[in-house]
Amino acid sequence: MSRRPGFLVHGLLAAFVLGSAGPLYWSFLLGSHTKEIAAQGVPPLIPGGHFWSNAQRAIETIPFWKALGNSLIVSGVTACSVVFFCTLAGYAFAKLRFRGRGPLLVFVIATMAVPTQLGVVPLFILMSELGWTGSIWSVVIPWLVTAFGVFFMRQYLVDAVPYELIEAARMDGCSQIRTFWHVAAPAARPAAAILWLFTFMQVWTDFFWPLIALPHSNPTLQVALNQLQSGFFKDYSLVLAGTTLATIPLLVLFVVAGRQLVAGIMQGAVKG
Repeated sequence: MSRRPGFLVHGLLAAFVLGSAGPLYWSFLLGSHTKEIAAQGVPPLIPGGHFWSNAQRAIETIPFWKALGNSLIVSGVTACSVVFFCTLAGYAFAKLRFRGRGPLLVFVIATMAVPTQLGVVPLFILMSELGWTGSIWSVVIPWLVTAFGVFFMRQYLVDAVPYELIEAARMDGCSQIRTFWHVAAPAARPAAAILWLFTFMQVWTDFFWPLIALPHSNPTLQVALNQLQSGFFKDYSLVLAGTTLATIPLLVLFVVAGRQLVAGIMQGAVKG
């Protein structure tokens, strides 16, 4: 346990990093060349000088800035809502004793076995009856809370919050909401940060439901990128330049929040 990682460990980590960064670099590589070179399939391994011109064409071809704003709103609101409601539900399942807690938790977990595609038709009918079809709220409202988030936060709070702290808060006169806010919420920050990041990534890259619920004039970024290609001709340099642009916000998010996220994970891993 006291030995430092050897050559094999570093080699495996390096291979994993290269394998993960490979698709992103390949997208940037094809997006930096002309459409003739990109159509060959195997361009030179050195980036060309046409990335910004291809990116400018992609921005002008689709409603890029509107789609970017929609994706930021949808991903941010959904991620914050999932963290809040799932932490509340996870705390209730982990620390509150009420009748039917076990069967209800099993039911919540069982919903994860149902494919999302099975609920598309009734969900679309519901959004249509509410008058939300075509609005970004039709993409936000259905995912304000997730079964995985409830289960994840419940599993974390079972061990992170001792019953003694809850009883001490009640002895001091705290209500259930104050107990949650001052005792459970601070303890849940590491898991909440991970859940927020994963939810933001999942919603940002979602394509299926926004394609159905939103029109071409009011898309999210992933749906707008689909407008860069047609059924008869594909300009790979244009498509992959737009794809690279859509990936940049996620990279910035990881760079900005990565250190705080790792610190939160390590803090949550410390027992004492």
